[in-house]
Amino acid sequence: MALDRVEEIDHAALDGLVDLDRLDEWMAGQDLPGAGPVTGAVRLQGGSQNNIYLLQRGDTQMVLRRPPQHLRKNSNETMLREARVLAALGGTPVPHPEFFAACDDLDVMGVCFYLMAPIDGFTPPGSPAYADDPAWPRTLAAEMARGAAALARVDHRAVGLADFGRPDNWLERQVGRWRSQLDGYAELDGYSGSELPHVDLVGAWLDEHRPADCHIGICHGDYQFANVMFATAEPALAAIVDWELSSLGDPKLDVAWMLTAWQEAGDPPGHGDGGPFWDAMPTRREVIELYGELTGRPIDDMPWFFVLACYKLGILLEGSYARALAGQASMEMGATLHRYATWLFEKGAQTIRSGEALV
Repeated sequence: MALDRVEEIDHAALDGLVDLDRLDEWMAGQDLPGAGPVTGAVRLQGGSQNNIYLLQRGDTQMVLRRPPQHLRKNSNETMLREARVLAALGGTPVPHPEFFAACDDLDVMGVCFYLMAPIDGFTPPGSPAYADDPAWPRTLAAEMARGAAALARVDHRAVGLADFGRPDNWLERQVGRWRSQLDGYAELDGYSGSELPHVDLVGAWLDEHRPADCHIGICHGDYQFANVMFATAEPALAAIVDWELSSLGDPKLDVAWMLTAWQEAGDPPGHGDGGPFWDAMPTRREVIELYGELTGRPIDDMPWFFVLACYKLGILLEGSYARALAGQASMEMGATLHRYATWLFEKGAQTIRSGEALV
């Protein structure tokens, strides 16, 4: 998020989704940085499911995050959950945008929204000032592991998130929860049923090999390069962003989720062509070992969490494909995500066959 002063209001970019008069009135009654009305506003890139805007208020900048124009049934609830977890993380070592305020009064903008501090950084791979350092991708991977470990160490009860999810029987509920979602896509026109490979095999293996230990904590829910920002001056994690899927669960799933994006020799075909960025990355196993060192948790059950990440993410991505077949989303994007979902199930099955090796 750029920190250059925003001198004008881009009304076209606001597209009727931000009523500045009502926003100014509401902000005047909040304990917020800056003073006076909003004098500059631009839309920021990112947030594919939501809309984010950089606002100028006096000498202060802040970011407004609101749901998309066409609301889903839980869009407002999701906004308030994001705001709640960001507020709870204040004062913890977890890199995150500073939370300012949230609004649940639909008379202000017709939706729930919240305000947070902007982050001066970029989303990898990008072109930072240190891109000439051949070690920087490796450093970024280590920073992401540290970010996941910092979140895993937060006591969710101590920060007021004891009721943020359903921790009871979390391990036991995973396969059935996501298989039910996959089966539900059949209700969409044009989707005759799952075309994904190994769904039954992967689900059965997960149920039969559940870890004995489950440590409940805060899970980001979509921990990947697209949802983190790194500092431009040094390879340091500036913030974890996009908390819309956050909940309670075993935080090991976050680092496993992150590693589904990895590209390594020996992976099933169809996930990417590698290149200098990926060639310089540590292996999945190296990241897991670092995470284990940082959290003090055993890592012998990480293959299970990795397979669960492949299973859950594959099913979520298949939903976009099903909606595309029903005419509710781009067919080009739907087909792309279906190919990725297929790869995830191939990778999950490969991991099962290879035992403990995450390669």
